[in-house]
Amino acid sequence: MLAVLNIRYVRLGVTDLDAACGFATRIAGLQEVGRLGSRPGSRAAYFRCDSQHHSLVLSEDRDSPQAVGFETADAASLKVEARRLSALGLEPRIGTRDECALRNVSAMLKLDDPSGNRIEIVVPQRDTDAPFVPSRPAGIDGLAHVGLRSTDPARDEAFWTGILGARVSDRVGPAPMLRFDAAHHRVALMQSTRAGIHHVAFQVGTFDDVMRNWYFLKDSAVRVVFGPGREPTSSAVFVYFEGPDGLLFEYSAGAKTIPQGANPHPRHFPNAPRSFCMWGGKPDLTSFNQ
Repeated sequence: MLAVLNIRYVRLGVTDLDAACGFATRIAGLQEVGRLGSRPGSRAAYFRCDSQHHSLVLSEDRDSPQAVGFETADAASLKVEARRLSALGLEPRIGTRDECALRNVSAMLKLDDPSGNRIEIVVPQRDTDAPFVPSRPAGIDGLAHVGLRSTDPARDEAFWTGILGARVSDRVGPAPMLRFDAAHHRVALMQSTRAGIHHVAFQVGTFDDVMRNWYFLKDSAVRVVFGPGREPTSSAVFVYFEGPDGLLFEYSAGAKTIPQGANPHPRHFPNAPRSFCMWGGKPDLTSFNQ
């Protein structure tokens, strides 16, 4: 089984890279650390939200495959795992030298979950010693989790737990919230008719950071699609907002942790609004369920 340690990065495609970069820095509060490419349609930009080399990549191609990178420590095991996964009919692929260089990793295994979400298991190279310098005081201190669309959450849960070693913290309806480390969840599967990244969540330090960001988003005429609210599952306080090309982002603070080695029985919440916000908030469904 692959020994996944944590979420590492998210790769997204956008229509207008320059506009999306402006949003990532001016609105989201990320630090742009570099761009690659010069021809329109082939450029990409890299962003930090903590001490890692990068946590978000925006590619100037709306149709480019979205991907989520997860960290592992053992490069030698990736080829062994590739053979094992091939025997299971999963069609994994070892990353090329150029693909690894673009991600600042020394080794990579690529595969899709049963819904078609692209997963990249990577061994990172050394991170920079330079401190994270946010473009505005959003309070971000790391990548919290991703929401992934699932066409069959029960089937996909078996993949994530059996192949990638995730553990189920809680379920909302049929959809599990999955963890790899002490964080309540790093992946939230969300019932959908298609694959894709539903949202990207950034961890902020405090409840006050969430509220300050909410006021900032409103003052900046950014569409807030859910929140402020509090999750009954993780106890996190959150606010979701819409970015370029309808991409959804979230600020989250105060999520509970589950000590490594502990294995509490997952709770089962009904697929109802109160299971997403214990304060009674409801999302703007035109954006949240797109």
